[in-house]
Amino acid sequence: MASSRMKKRMLFVDDEASIRYTLPAILENEGFHVSVASSVAEALQAIQSDQFDILLADLNIGQPGDGFTVVGAMRRIQPAAATFILTGYPDFESALLAIRNQVDDYITKPADIKKLVEVLKNKSARPHEHRTLPVKRISALIRENRDEIVKLWYSRLSAHPELSRATVDRTQRVDHIPNFLLEIAESIEARSASLTEVSLNAAREHGTARRDQGYTIPMLLIEASILERTIAELLQDNLLAIDISTLIPDMREMSEAINRGVEASVRAFLEKAPEPKAA
Repeated sequence: MASSRMKKRMLFVDDEASIRYTLPAILENEGFHVSVASSVAEALQAIQSDQFDILLADLNIGQPGDGFTVVGAMRRIQPAAATFILTGYPDFESALLAIRNQVDDYITKPADIKKLVEVLKNKSARPHEHRTLPVKRISALIRENRDEIVKLWYSRLSAHPELSRATVDRTQRVDHIPNFLLEIAESIEARSASLTEVSLNAAREHGTARRDQGYTIPMLLIEASILERTIAELLQDNLLAIDISTLIPDMREMSEAINRGVEASVRAFLEKAPEPKAA
C-alpha cells in the first residue's frame, strides 16, 4: 500500500450517506487519501481550503446537475486536478461526452469498483490537457444567437400540426419574441425571474393578439414549450462554451422567466375583449 505521503488526495462529493460511508473506505484501501463532502457548499469550502489531485463528484448533489457546479469550481481553483463525475443516468452520456474537456471521465452508478479504481488511477496519473476556452453564461449565448433561436422557433411553429392551422403570418408569429429573449437574458444575469413592465405588457399584448387570431390556451402553452426546448437545444450544442458552475441556476431562471411571460399572456387571453363602442 502506498504511504500516506504518496497517496493521491481525493475529494469525494455525494449526498447519499450510504455511499459516503462505504466508497471512501474502499478507495482508501486502494491507495487514495479521501476527503468527503455531502453538499455543494461543503465541496466548495474544501476546494478553497485544501489541495486535491482528484475530484470525484456525483452528478446530482441535492439538485440535478449540481456536480457540474463543483467541477467548474475545481477547474477554476485547482486546474491541475483530475475531475470525474458519477452518474446514475447512462442515457446522459451524450451530454457528458460534449463536455469531456471539462471532466476527465464519468462513471455510471452503481460503480464497478475494480473499473472505478482503474479509471481513477490511470487518468489521474495522466490527466488530459483541458482546453482553456473562454466560458460564458447562457444569457450571453441567448443574446448572441437570438436570430437563430427565433428562426428555428418559427420553423417549428409552422411545422406543428395544430399551430400551423392558425392563419398567422410570420410577423404576427414572431411579434415580441426577439425582445422577450433579451428580457430572459437580463433576468438570468440579474438572478431575478421578474420581467420589466414593458416585457409584461408585450406578453399581455401577445396573449390578446393570439386570442383574436383564433388561438386556444393550449396553443399558447405549446408555443412557449417549443421556445424553451429550442433554447435548451442551442445550449446543449454549445456546452463547451458554457460556464458549468452557472448552468443549472441560470437554466432555472430562464425557465421561470418564460413561465412569467406565459402567465401574463394567458391572463390577458382570458380577459373579456372590450365591447365595441356604440355608433
